[in-house]
Amino acid sequence: MPICTSCAQPTPYLYTVYDSAYNFRLEQCTACHAFADPYVEHDTLTLVLDLILLKRDVYRHLLYNRGLGARRVGDKAPTKEDSTRLVSQVGHSELSRWWLIMKLGSALICVDAFIRWTHISSSKPGDISDMPTWNRAALEGFVRILVGCFFETAAFHAGVVLACYAIMKLLPSPKAPVSGIREQFRYSHIPLTLFYSSLTKLFLLFCLSIWRPGAAEPNATHEEPALHPNTTRFQHPLVVRALELLDEDNLDREWVVRNVLGGMAAGFGLRVVLDCHPLFTTMIIIAGWLVKTAVAKLVSGWVGSGLGVDDKAAGEVWLAYSIP
Repeated sequence: MPICTSCAQPTPYLYTVYDSAYNFRLEQCTACHAFADPYVEHDTLTLVLDLILLKRDVYRHLLYNRGLGARRVGDKAPTKEDSTRLVSQVGHSELSRWWLIMKLGSALICVDAFIRWTHISSSKPGDISDMPTWNRAALEGFVRILVGCFFETAAFHAGVVLACYAIMKLLPSPKAPVSGIREQFRYSHIPLTLFYSSLTKLFLLFCLSIWRPGAAEPNATHEEPALHPNTTRFQHPLVVRALELLDEDNLDREWVVRNVLGGMAAGFGLRVVLDCHPLFTTMIIIAGWLVKTAVAKLVSGWVGSGLGVDDKAAGEVWLAYSIP
């Protein structure tokens, strides 16, 4: 049964269809009196943008309401036959969800492999001549990175699912009526949530792989003119050191986006789908990180070989890029 994206209460219908599929009216939630799911009338681009912005309601729409909740004018009240049909639809939606996980996961793993390939193969980010080119060696290296990304992703998802299973078993059963999220929860929601949450970090990492920061000239001694000459610069040592941490030479932007922002996005998605305290979602993400780190150490040597650069150095870069 679909749920209200605002209060997470189960609702039988999300919208009513009249003459055609484009002529419909949104239904109100009987609990909070808001529209049950406004994302029904939004296009795919809006859904993707809201996923990148980590909006809670779009997660609820995609995980629990996608393709459900339609009612045509003149439909009668639900009967026992409708309940039996609903049970069969739940089984069909479970298979459809796993198929969606396979398709979405394959696409995102390929994007992640391309991002890592550009990161490992580019020795000098600011020099265009040193950017990797497609040849036989590069293709072999990309395939190795693709396989490594697959094993890392599978390990991370397996660790998160097992941790979620343990947390759900340890949590006491709620005495009050459970929410629609707990009632409709399936373990197939977890990998789908993780893939949806990874859109934020992959979007930013893809932008960093295309528009890489320029390399600083080693012999440059002149100082850049200040943008605002009349402003006062910070002179306190602690403030200067804190600001120096944000320099391109000291801050690894890709590591921060992949691990810090990626972990926060995954925790937010699990917070939506599990409906539990953020402390538990943090523990789940850490458990997934530990499993992924163990697998990254196993495959780092194999991935590093055949990239056309120093095998040991490439393996260390892969390991540093993978370990939180």
